[in-house]
Amino acid sequence: MKENRRMKRMSRSSKGVTSAGLNLVSLMDVFTILVFFLLVNSSSSDVMEPPKNIQLPDSIVETKPRETVIVMITPEQILVQGEPVISTQEVINSKVAIIEAVKQRLILQRKKIIGISTKAVSQSNEVTVLAQRTVPFHLMKKVMASCTSAGYGKISLAVIQKAKNKG
Repeated sequence: MKENRRMKRMSRSSKGVTSAGLNLVSLMDVFTILVFFLLVNSSSSDVMEPPKNIQLPDSIVETKPRETVIVMITPEQILVQGEPVISTQEVINSKVAIIEAVKQRLILQRKKIIGISTKAVSQSNEVTVLAQRTVPFHLMKKVMASCTSAGYGKISLAVIQKAKNKG
């Protein structure tokens, strides 16, 4: 009889308790935070990939490249931040030392500030020149003079990093 009453009492108390389910809200919060973290950190990269149409010279360098304004010299045209500015042939044919179109685009680039990273890039007074290996030096000299006249005092030349020779 005791067991019978005990069984009834246990069956009554277990009726009110439902089985515990999986709480998906906290799991979704964790995944949302993870996605935002990956999106924010995916934009910063240490290696700058050169475009396929430019063959950079080789060099042994130790320091990593910084994020700067990019001036690209292809055999066909000169680009600032990926936007075409002037054809290479026009610059070669001209007798002036400073390319006015490149200078104006670089000055305009300083005014295009969106967010903290572009502000740091524009205030660094640094520009990176990516040039085809076969570009004549007098053309590079005109581009570098244009960068300096636009207020970019630090000029870096992009190269392909090669391994050190052991010997």
